Amino acid sequence: MKLEILGTGCAKCEALTANTRAAANKLGIECEIIKVTGLNEIASRGAMLTPALSIDGHIKVSGKVPSEDEIAALLAGD
Repeated sequence: MKLEILGTGCAKCEALTANTRAAANKLGIECEIIKVTGLNEIASRGAMLTPALSIDGHIKVSGKVPSEDEIAALLAGD
């Protein structure tokens, strides 16, 4: 599973990264977490607001920092 954190590296982006890592660990999911920080790259992926979370190339959350439980639900496919 490929998880991408789209954002410039602000505190909210770091919080999203931490929550995503914790959710993946909680579920025992093997994943690759990539930080995408370039504005052109973020825009080319379709994110209009940051931070954003992309799961396997699909933006699932944009413009907010979801909780660890919310991310776990997304990762589990609920």
